[in-house]
Amino acid sequence: MMLRYALQTVRDRKGGFLGAFLALMCAAALITACGTLLETGLRGTIKTERYAAAPVLVSADQNVHRTTVKHKKGKTKVKHKAKPLAERAWLPAAAIGDRIETTPGVKRVVPELTFLAQPLAPAAARGGDRPAYGHAWSSAALTPFRLVAGGAPRAAGDLVIDRALADRAGLTPGDRLTVQSTRSPRSYRVTGIAAPKDGALAHQTSLFFSSAEAERLAAHPGKVTAFGVVPAKGTDAADLKESLRHALDGTTARVSTGDDRGPVEFLDAAGARVKLVSMGGAMGGTSLLVAVLVVVGTFALSVQQRHRELALLRAVAATPKQIRRLLGREALLIGAVAGVIGSLAGLPLGGWLYLRFVETGTVLATLEHTVSVLPPFAAIGATLLGAWAAARVAGRRIVRIRPAEALAEARTEPARPAWSRIIAGLLLLVGGTVLVVVLSMLRTEAASTPVTFLAVVVFACAIALLGPLAVRAAAALLRGPLRLTGPAGKLAHANLRGNAARLAAAVTPLALLTGMTCTVLFIQPTLDTAAGAEAREGTRANWVLAAQGPGIPAQAARELRRTEGVEAVTEVVRTTVRVGLDKYPAQGVTPEGLRRTWDPDVTAGSLQGFGEGSAAVSELAADRLGLKPGSRLKFTLGDGTKAELTVRAVYARGLGFGDLTMAHDLVARHVDNPLAITALVKSDRTREQLAGAVRKFPGIDVLDPAAADSRRAERRQANADVNLIAMGLVLAFTAIAVVNTLAMSVSERVREFAMLRLAGATRRQVLRMLRTEALAVLLIGTALGSGVALAVLAAFSVGMTGSAAPTVTPLVYLSVIAVAGLLALVATALPGRAAMRPLPVTVATAKE
Repeated sequence: MMLRYALQTVRDRKGGFLGAFLALMCAAALITACGTLLETGLRGTIKTERYAAAPVLVSADQNVHRTTVKHKKGKTKVKHKAKPLAERAWLPAAAIGDRIETTPGVKRVVPELTFLAQPLAPAAARGGDRPAYGHAWSSAALTPFRLVAGGAPRAAGDLVIDRALADRAGLTPGDRLTVQSTRSPRSYRVTGIAAPKDGALAHQTSLFFSSAEAERLAAHPGKVTAFGVVPAKGTDAADLKESLRHALDGTTARVSTGDDRGPVEFLDAAGARVKLVSMGGAMGGTSLLVAVLVVVGTFALSVQQRHRELALLRAVAATPKQIRRLLGREALLIGAVAGVIGSLAGLPLGGWLYLRFVETGTVLATLEHTVSVLPPFAAIGATLLGAWAAARVAGRRIVRIRPAEALAEARTEPARPAWSRIIAGLLLLVGGTVLVVVLSMLRTEAASTPVTFLAVVVFACAIALLGPLAVRAAAALLRGPLRLTGPAGKLAHANLRGNAARLAAAVTPLALLTGMTCTVLFIQPTLDTAAGAEAREGTRANWVLAAQGPGIPAQAARELRRTEGVEAVTEVVRTTVRVGLDKYPAQGVTPEGLRRTWDPDVTAGSLQGFGEGSAAVSELAADRLGLKPGSRLKFTLGDGTKAELTVRAVYARGLGFGDLTMAHDLVARHVDNPLAITALVKSDRTREQLAGAVRKFPGIDVLDPAAADSRRAERRQANADVNLIAMGLVLAFTAIAVVNTLAMSVSERVREFAMLRLAGATRRQVLRMLRTEALAVLLIGTALGSGVALAVLAAFSVGMTGSAAPTVTPLVYLSVIAVAGLLALVATALPGRAAMRPLPVTVATAKE
């Protein structure tokens, strides 16, 4: 019976259930989109290109490992954890190669070298964002590449390019091409053009050198990137894989076949898996919390609007259990339809989001977007559960009070919310405060970012529960200003006092929208401003070299040092190292003349005597690792090489310069790109004089520190754009919730508007009252949201920068308020005009 009545109710009250339907549909779409990203990170395929003709691939282990053994209550527990390296790990050619060649079932072993090789021809640069790599021609068979014109490279100055590059740059055999690799730029003679057997490579450009030149440019003598292994006739690749695993036991070599070869070829794509899982999980978790808050608020407003109907059911002997079943079945019916439609809409939404991440470079296109039935099914399940739970929560009071009380409350709101609601709201308020305190003590971005958004949602939940009290308090404060605006203001004030619960339902999404938007927009600038300030204050150099291409060659720095009037040139190369399994940003700097160009604000120790065996660490790293000047620091370099250095100094400007600083040459030997990302120059020469000294090195600019800081700011803005894309869907959903809730709130007041007009109010006066109400709700919601954002951002700033002054751009903040105001006014005016179309007499005399 309850199911049949629920179906009838949904059919008869389509408009009343429309708001809940839209909220659930958007929630399902959002959960599905985030789910597809999470699934892509977990199960997305990285297909090989370069190694298509090598069924088996042997490469170095690309992870740092830690095994812990715990003995407890007579039981032994062994836990193994692994974290990815930041750079490519290399294999010893002779030791590993000999083992592979002597393994039964091996027909052919092809050593592979992969290194940076960027063509500098202007036309070649129009090849998009595809990276360019150099290889030895002897490894062309791994794809396989075949010559379509010219001949193989034999001398050090010979070069074979792929056909896609030749077509873009208009090159033919005999032409010359300048290539920037790990050494100084060099002009090569194009001896041949090659093409893959199965078509052009989609995600990279390949350049082939002679074996000797490739080994020189790879800069890892005696080592290789990988070995391509071809099985003997009759040997299965899977069987050979097992044989090679046994043969290579005890080494750092790993054996891959099938789709497992892709992550070996595209290390960045493999790293993007972790990033996508992290972003998808964070977005999904935040989306789910926001969706629950919005859906519960929407159902609460829907139940409140039906209070008289439900009270009458109680009065005619409907039991609380029957009312709960009715509300639950209605919610499940709406949730099922909304979940199916929303999940289907979420699939293309997830694809769009994936493409945006690819465009920003956050995710590489080599990680293929994966879609299955799991995210839609999970979204439908979450929608059904959320709708049912929201209906149960929203209907708690109507089923618990006596029928007579229910009928009385159908006409007037209770004087205050239930004590259980107040206590729950206060607990959430305390919980949000605890999160803010914890946030002020977190000093890493990875740890603080999820806590930041969680704190905003928890405060929003507290506002949702305590909203009626907040509206009544605001009504008392706004009484004077509202009454000065005339009859419309007086009516608006009366509604604020008498219908606080209804208006509180609109305040909550406005507060959430304002708080979440301000947090998303200002969290990255707060961090970037502090990092930029530290970098500016710590740069003593007059000039900064910046590269438009892959980096600044060491030869360019040497040329500058020989220039008259140049006191010091500090090359800077960046990487990421691991201390244990923890990741730390690091840099390598030239020790000679370091104190003339760089000031990290040393707080302990000294940079005097800083050299190959030295390290300087930030205060954050020193605190976390228990380091001080004279301590020995053991860590893993980017390519997996173990190192141990002596700490010479502890510095304060870790945000600007990273947590660990070492000698330039040490870092350059263990990174994929050993070219300096920048060079700090102390000189009394002019820009033109310094530019002349490095003119023969293409793509190097001489900038003053302010211009260099602007370039860094542009790169930091790219990170902010990624965060905005990641949270943009959540903000869009919240904006829809604002419009939805306000529209629901206004559309059910048809009878109220009719009675006002019969009492003598004009249509214009009623609309003015609505606008005044909307502005009052906007003021309350944005004030609460701004207060939440300020508290959270201040705590984030204290933890990350040591200052309680977050970076807030006034124009951006005013734009947020303006957008919220526009949404509120439109969502109020349009339903309000529609509600006043019928004649007042017709509405007043109609059955309720």
